Amino acid sequence: MSVKMFTMTHKKFDEPKDTMYIPLHVGRALSFDLGYLADNTGDNISKRNASFSELTGVYWVWKNETSADYVGICHYRRYLINKSGKIFSETELKDILQQYDLITSKRLHYDYTYYEGYKDAHNINDLIKTGEVIQELYPEYYEHFNRLVHAKESYFGNIMVASKPLFDAYAKWLFTILLEVEKRIDISSYDDYHKRVFGFISEFLLLVWVEANQLKAYECMVGMSAEKTETKEMKEKLAVFFKEKDIEGAKQYFMECYEKRPDVLLEASDTTGELKLSMQVISTCENERMCQLRTALDYVNDFATLMNYFRNLNDIIKRYKKKQPLKTDIIYLCNRKVTYIAISIAVMLFCDTNELAIDTLLQISDDMMNQGKEDIALQLLKRCNYYNEDEPRVIARMEKFSV
Repeated sequence: MSVKMFTMTHKKFDEPKDTMYIPLHVGRALSFDLGYLADNTGDNISKRNASFSELTGVYWVWKNETSADYVGICHYRRYLINKSGKIFSETELKDILQQYDLITSKRLHYDYTYYEGYKDAHNINDLIKTGEVIQELYPEYYEHFNRLVHAKESYFGNIMVASKPLFDAYAKWLFTILLEVEKRIDISSYDDYHKRVFGFISEFLLLVWVEANQLKAYECMVGMSAEKTETKEMKEKLAVFFKEKDIEGAKQYFMECYEKRPDVLLEASDTTGELKLSMQVISTCENERMCQLRTALDYVNDFATLMNYFRNLNDIIKRYKKKQPLKTDIIYLCNRKVTYIAISIAVMLFCDTNELAIDTLLQISDDMMNQGKEDIALQLLKRCNYYNEDEPRVIARMEKFSV
């Protein structure tokens, strides 16, 4: 039995040494030759790459690959990886596929429904039309579509491995739907990012197909061989704003990027989490300045050091949240001049209930008192009032202060 993993790409990249991984140039009909196998031969939709993204490669594999027993799709910077963090070998994939129907990415879990997330980032009419097409062409799938679109999870990346017959069945189902949706929506006014509508929707449709067919899916981690170019550029420009202590400039730039690319904060784009941390830096410093405090940027403005500063802060808050702080945690907060604003924002980010937020703030406030930091301890108590003005533990502690 043979396995071919087609690595979708639109640019030159460092290929895996394992010959099972075959570069496939997607959108070749619209670009220069890279010297790779390309999606513009045989039966193809290469010219649709602007709106179908890597799916033009999926279509090509469906219609033109005939020799492999198993086929898979991955990306030039995203690969399915084993528990050791290495890309799969052919033997490993074969062993797994003896027990599972397919291999794909772990599901992403959101704090909002897929419908809500799509509505926030894209034209929700496109998703609604997709549901209508499924109801018409594959009514037996519609119940699953409707249930999952209001759930809080999805696959991502269009990454999978399956037997060629199962892959073909999925591709036939997928493209029957998407090519009909294409006839019913107008994307002519979309920017380049939002035109990739079918690539976005297909990530979710894989979950619908797996659930509806009750397939046994082996879900594994996705390894990122490189950051997206857009992510790297954002971090480089934010680093300049931080170096210059230009909080307003950083905020404006971040929001402009987010408006153009709502996916920048998703795990698939922000692989290191540093864009989320940058957003936390901006919010923290903005609020510190409003309260006429020295900001974090007044102490640390090198990007890498700043990221570590906020990672350490967040790790400390997570330990307090679990009531498991280290003895050195409060010393770090004091020595690094972490403000009550920075602490409060981190608590808000990681404590998902009012009670948990109050518990965490009270612990830190008590430890600040023991360190002789009465001013910060008092401010943290006041922050508790945002969650519950009548909390007895807060009231009792406040009475100890002459205010």
